[in-house]
Formats: sequence, structure tokens, C-alpha cells
Amino acid sequence: MYTVAQLVGGVWGAGGDGGELVVRDPADDQPVSTVPVATADEVGKATQAARNVAAQWAATAPAERAAALHRAADAVEAVVEELAAAVTAEMGKPLADARGGVEAGIGTLRQYAELAPLRGGRTLNGDPDALDFLTPQPRGVVAAITPWNDPVAVSCGLLGAALVTGNVVLYKPSERTPATGWLLARALDQALPAGVLSLLTGGPEVGAALAAQEVDVVAHVGATATGRAIATAAARTGAKVLLENGGSDPLVVDAGVDPQWAAEQAALGAFANAGQICVAVERLYVHREVADDFVAALVRRAEALRVGPGRDPGTELGPLVDRRHRDHVHGQVAAAVADGARVRTGGEVPPGPGAFYPATVVTDCRHDTALVREETFGPVAPVVVVDSFDEALRCAADSPYGLAATVLTPSMSHAQRAWRELPVGTVKINAVFGGAPGGAAHPRRASGQGFGYGPELLDEFTATKAVHIEAPGGGHW
Repeated sequence: MYTVAQLVGGVWGAGGDGGELVVRDPADDQPVSTVPVATADEVGKATQAARNVAAQWAATAPAERAAALHRAADAVEAVVEELAAAVTAEMGKPLADARGGVEAGIGTLRQYAELAPLRGGRTLNGDPDALDFLTPQPRGVVAAITPWNDPVAVSCGLLGAALVTGNVVLYKPSERTPATGWLLARALDQALPAGVLSLLTGGPEVGAALAAQEVDVVAHVGATATGRAIATAAARTGAKVLLENGGSDPLVVDAGVDPQWAAEQAALGAFANAGQICVAVERLYVHREVADDFVAALVRRAEALRVGPGRDPGTELGPLVDRRHRDHVHGQVAAAVADGARVRTGGEVPPGPGAFYPATVVTDCRHDTALVREETFGPVAPVVVVDSFDEALRCAADSPYGLAATVLTPSMSHAQRAWRELPVGTVKINAVFGGAPGGAAHPRRASGQGFGYGPELLDEFTATKAVHIEAPGGGHW
């Protein structure tokens, strides 16, 4: 059982007068975390406390800030197992995957610690008797509101980039994984000056209060509706907004591919982390030439997944984060069936405790089926059969979202068309996951705005100032 405490102005245990939340293990419904809820007044006081130390941290030498981030990465590395266990207990991710997420977060902290001191401004060619240059400066106070589906990796990205560029951070982890956020903040705080990082916990009302504060940046990874509410609040305060919101990522399966291999890719994209990944495969457009063999192979793979609590070794498919989310996922599947779709495997709520839901393959879907058009965020693979690559590409592009897309094709010309024409931030050819370190992309439309990863995220947390210096009286220095 985790007893979470808040960190405000360098003081652990501050605040929490808004009551208490209890988080339950999605595998067996047992309580795992008790969490204080910050009031709006406490959020305001935390914001002021952060503002009071912002100038001092901004004036710290970039190399010194980078060294602190390296020490923070060391501190997180010392509690890898504890963090991974908390992720599994709170949201159900299989333990090996949870450990991988923590290790990815550590790598991100180290990446930013190495890159940040090297990024600077540039000089301008002006009057030879003057000096003109552009210089980056910290933006000030950053509110970081992070998700539950990969809580350590995502949090390390936002927190690391914000801190190393000289900003102070108000960190609000998801109310579904607060103990994970608390453990991460405890580790980071060991390496940082007092007050540079604050931790505020609670539900959506705490996030809303934080987004309404006079902060300089609000960075959010999570649902589209929440992102839009944050953008509305920031429009009133003038804060810069960074958003990576929901998605409904397509997978195109072209003619000529090996259907068994394509099904393995589709299963990985749709069922990893029980489909609770920002760039999970949410809709599949499969060429009629390979559709039958592909669906048969996908059904076999779905039925072969080892289902169980995330803490059990060998688990491939853990529970969904909670029963409320399971109701959402199952409701979409049931609505698709009522609309004429056919469940080939899965699609039923299992008896017993927890929030388990089977890997589900749904065929006879149409492009306008809600299960296809809307974000599901569960282990569901809805299949739409198409007659041509042109039709598949057209359907894949037709979405209110614009996060990522995957195309499986033996054709180089089709691959070239896909990355050029698909209106998304990330296009993957012949692999649902993967990519070189440091990759960064702009999500589009309902999926967000601004860079969320890569070296470019460092620039998102800085403001560029133009400076022009002349000698007094028009003379020479």
C-alpha cells in the first residue's frame, strides 16, 4: 500500500485538504494507493512558491543544471524495480513492460542532460559597430500534467526537458497512477534544489486548477477533451500550451505482404499494453487480396496471448486501467456489433474481479463505424477490408486525429506515397513500433500541438530573445 504525499515549495507532506483518493489494483480491485487531493487554494500557493524560486534556477549555469539532471537519472535508476512495481500495481501493465518504460525514462533524462548545454542562440549580421544575437531563456513556471498509460517514460520526457532548460515545474501525475508519480518525484527531488520541482496530486479538478494558474507553459499528454479544456484555460492566461492528445492510428495492410507477418505486427500494435498506448493501432485497412488469411492469423495470435495480472511473469495481456475504462471499450465493441460488425474473437467481459478484457478482433466494419472513427484505447482490432491501396490511404487519412500511422507494404512507391500524403506526425513503414533515438514529431488536429519528444522539446520550453547592443551616442566601443 502506497501512502502518497505532496511536495510544495520544497516541503513534503504539504497540502491535501481537498480529501483523499484511493487507487485500486485493476487486476484484483484491492486498494494500492491513498492519495491527498490538493485544493484550488493549495494549487495557487504552489504556483507562487514555484515562481519565487524560478529566477534562481534560471540563473544556474546550463552545465550545472545538466549535472543535476544526470544525478536525477541516477536516483531514478536506483529505484527502477520499485517504480516498475508501482506502475503494474496501479494500472496493470505487465511488469517487464513497466520496467522498460522506467528504463526509457532514465534514458530520456540522460539524453536531455547531454543535449541541453550544447543548445544555444546565434549571432546576427548587423551593423559592424553593434552586436546582435538571439539567445534562449527559460520560460519560467511549467505545469506538467501527465498520463497513466506510460507514466514514467512520459513524465521523464516533460520534466527532464523543462528542468534542464531552467524552468521550475509543477508536476501533476494522473490520478490513476499517483504513487508512481510520487516515487518518481521523490527520486528527482534528491538531485534538485529545493522548490524547483513540486508534486500536486488529485483528480481532474486539480489539473483544471493548475491549468488556470498564471504559469508560463502547460504541457499535457492525455485525452483530447482534456487537452482542449487546457487550451481554453491557457487562452485566458496567455500560457504556452504543449499537447499530445488522443489518436486513432491506422494500420494499412497492402496487397502482396505476408499475412502472417502482417498479423504479428497488427497484434503488437493493437494489443501491447492492452491497447493503452498513444500510438496503438486503432483501425486496420486490409487489402481484400490478403484479408482472409490476415484475419485468421490475427485471431490466432489474439487467442494465444497469455492473459493475467501484470505482476505475473509471462503475462502478455494485463487488465485495463480500471472498470470504468473497460465499460468504455466494451461499449464501443457492442455498438459496432449492433451496427453490423462481427466479433471474431474476444468481445466479452470476463467474470471475476479486476478490469480484464480479452484481445478482440472485429470484422465486417465500415470506415464510418464509431469503433473505427473514435479512439478506443483498448485491446481491440477493428478490420475494414479495402479493394485498393488508394482506398486504404484515403481512409487512413480521413480522421479528426493526426498522431501516427503505419503502412505494411512491399512497394517502395506505396511507402513513398504513404509518408508524403498521410496527415499525421509520425509515419512508420513495415513496423508498428521503433525508430531512432531523438525522434520528434508534431501531432496534428485533435491529436495536439507542439513537439512532445526529441531535442526539439528543449526548444519548446525556452523563449528566444533578440538582443541589439550599440555603443552609447552612436560611437565605438
